[in-house]
Amino acid sequence: MSTHLSTTVEGRRASIALLVVLFASFMDLLDVTIVTVAAPDIAADLSAGEAQLQWTVAAYTLALGSGLITGGRVGDAYGRRRVFLVALIGFAVASAACALAPSAGALIALRALQGLAGGFLVPQVFGIIRSSFAPAAMAKAFGAYGAVQGLAAVAGPLLGGALVDADLGGLGWRTIFWINIPVALVALILGLRVLPESTSPAPARLDAAGALLSAVAVVLVLLPLVQGRDWGWPWWGWALLLAGLGLLAGFVAYERGLAGRGILDPALLTVRPFTAGLAASVLFFGALASFFLVLSIYLQSGTGRSAWQTGLVILPYAIGSMLTSGAGVALAARAGRALLVTGSLTLAASQALLWLLVRDGGTPGYWPLAGALFLGGLGLGLAAPILVNVVLAGVPGHQAGAAGGVLSTVIQIGGAAGIAVLGTVFFDALGTPPAFGHGLAQVMPWQVVAYVLAALAMLALPRTAAAH
Repeated sequence: MSTHLSTTVEGRRASIALLVVLFASFMDLLDVTIVTVAAPDIAADLSAGEAQLQWTVAAYTLALGSGLITGGRVGDAYGRRRVFLVALIGFAVASAACALAPSAGALIALRALQGLAGGFLVPQVFGIIRSSFAPAAMAKAFGAYGAVQGLAAVAGPLLGGALVDADLGGLGWRTIFWINIPVALVALILGLRVLPESTSPAPARLDAAGALLSAVAVVLVLLPLVQGRDWGWPWWGWALLLAGLGLLAGFVAYERGLAGRGILDPALLTVRPFTAGLAASVLFFGALASFFLVLSIYLQSGTGRSAWQTGLVILPYAIGSMLTSGAGVALAARAGRALLVTGSLTLAASQALLWLLVRDGGTPGYWPLAGALFLGGLGLGLAAPILVNVVLAGVPGHQAGAAGGVLSTVIQIGGAAGIAVLGTVFFDALGTPPAFGHGLAQVMPWQVVAYVLAALAMLALPRTAAAH
């Protein structure tokens, strides 16, 4: 294990180092959204079933969430630069393998590996910025990270749609994975030259058993939810679900025995704002992650739009979120909770409006859809960027780091759970022949309920965002 090491970078080297970590962040965030637009083409090319489409998206977010805390601790102990570069190579190799996937099953497995590499990559971005940038530069770096998040949200659907429609070299949807390779190569070459090495003076204990136990438990819960319809909802599917819930209880008991030295400090679960924040995050991001998968399938398979046209329909959502996210961050220190509740209820209103547009089986034009999605984007920008900071305001300062790691993990797992549950509602409602408008109309009320319940949970959060 490394001794404590930290080097501050300045000037041109700091600018290039920031560019490297932002490149990697952009690539990781892009792969959350870019696949949803390509989902119908992946299904057609690989003869993927509906459950397999859900897993193609959920496997990535689930593996990403599973790797975050362990990835952060590995970087603290063995060097953030080293782990960043190794994870970057792993992400690039997994992306190339996804592009070459011969079957839906292989693509799902490779997406999980890609997500796991992302789970080790992302914590190093924060670690490198915190340990290697001067305070003034650090604030600007985190601001740039927020901007990159917004850019990835815009670029994902548009870039995915453009690449699928362009069909470069006859590769179709596979180009959405190939595009990661040159980005990763540039980041790797520059990273080798400019990234400083850093480690933690007192790295937290690696809790491999806890990480494995929690990951297996979540997969056992999600597996029957996604596959249940294909299986015919057998008794053993419900048994798997119960076994997963039992393992989750066992995981909490195991972590309690470690007395705060594992990946979850059970004492956090007694902090009311934190547990309310976990509930709000699962509901909020579960609804969000599932929405884009079902919307993309509806827009392409249901209304006959191309992948590029689908990206253009989703674009107002991203624009709306970029318009309000700056104001949300600026006002979070004064009115964080109010912004969260307003954002979540605005999203609920957006989904209710979308339900009104599709409930009669018609095919809405661009502008009605764009208006409903723009409203949703405004709500997302108010809530999503500040949720973690508002939740952490209710956590004692010495527990903030551990709480942030757990919250980030739960956000990803909540996304996977949302895809499992609401994706199943959508595909269950399609019927034969498939009525995609009806399927979307069945999902929208559940979306509204999820955002309203998230808003109620947010009422238990602190009034303003955290300063630590």
